[in-house]
Amino acid sequence: MNDRHFDVLVVGSGPAGSAAALVLARGGARVAIVDKAAFPRDKACGDLIGPRGVQLLRDLRVEVPSATRVGDMLVVGPTGRRVRLPAVPGRTYPGYAIAVPRTEFDAALRDAAIAAGATFFDGRADEPLGDGDRLAGFTLSSRTAICADAIVGADGATSHVADVARLVEPRRTLWGFAVRTYLDEPVAEPNILLWTPEPGRAFPGYGWVFPAGDRGANVGLGVGVLADRASGRRAARDLDAFLAHAGRVGVLGRLRERDDRAHARPLGAWLKMGLVGTTPARDRVLLVGDSAGLVNPLQGEGIAQAMDTGRAAAVAILGGVDQAAERYRAHLARTYAPYLATTATLHRALLRRPRTVAALTRTLTSPGVGRALAGGWSIAWNDLIDGAQPSAAARVAATASTLGHVLTARSADRRGIAASLASVD
Repeated sequence: MNDRHFDVLVVGSGPAGSAAALVLARGGARVAIVDKAAFPRDKACGDLIGPRGVQLLRDLRVEVPSATRVGDMLVVGPTGRRVRLPAVPGRTYPGYAIAVPRTEFDAALRDAAIAAGATFFDGRADEPLGDGDRLAGFTLSSRTAICADAIVGADGATSHVADVARLVEPRRTLWGFAVRTYLDEPVAEPNILLWTPEPGRAFPGYGWVFPAGDRGANVGLGVGVLADRASGRRAARDLDAFLAHAGRVGVLGRLRERDDRAHARPLGAWLKMGLVGTTPARDRVLLVGDSAGLVNPLQGEGIAQAMDTGRAAAVAILGGVDQAAERYRAHLARTYAPYLATTATLHRALLRRPRTVAALTRTLTSPGVGRALAGGWSIAWNDLIDGAQPSAAARVAATASTLGHVLTARSADRRGIAASLASVD
């Protein structure tokens, strides 16, 4: 057995883990990154990184040369009506997103962390190591034992670190499942499709058709399942029907009976949303990104949150390991808890009311309502209120946020999130 000791062990080298390792290494820490997959590796994702993510890449001084700039987003209602959500610069973020395959994006961040001095281990974090209840490291599948003074769990929605550190309550978690493929059909703008496959009953999620550069279109379907993970198979089962719907409403060309434009097998992934059912940090274990459930419950974005929380966890650890969990939880309480406590509750309520959602999507994508709300909708839906430029749209978003807080003030999700962020080490 080969024993190694580091200041920090980061399990997972996606955007969250690589951002954490990059900041830690630049700060002088001895950092090990462990990942079970060989790079470059793919991930089920829309490959779209929003304005906050673009700004974080600037802050981290990481360039992704293959990225394509993306502007406004179209929301397509069940009948094909469209609402254009404008991409407007804020005080703290640019007025555009970028599209880049995860094979290239994740590799760029991981390579930056290694260049900064992090040590990469290719292997699965298997058996936990520790003294009593304190997690101190893992034995890898390569039979290397790695111990550290602090551990960052960045191993995704089904995090092994979160499980062995007992930081998850599965029955409270908000789960989602998404599946995507690539089609040989270029699209100019990102499209979100709200779908009612049964008359008067909305699909419990949404579909997307995003630009994918040389790959054509990134097309996928995401479904919310609350705590019932067995229902996640619906996303894969309904993908072909969704593609046919996208053709009928003119987002994609009409599909033939047997479509042969797909050039990548469908790939699926779990999403853990809203910070619900997860304690993001305790003792010397900090969960970041998807491992902590830091995915937007309204539209499924998680990359910006992953990079930000990876950076925040690193800064907290560099400030002293003993108080790192407390400092990190304070960052989450300031930055994410107000929005997630509201939207997690709304997500849960809407999934249980498919007829209400069907009526709501028809209303929101009707011409008059859609145009009036588009600017505020874009800001609120994408969690861009903090940092938005003063405007009528920002006021609409702020009003919606205040109303949402009032409606969810006594929710169990809000109480649970508050408790998880106030937990004492």
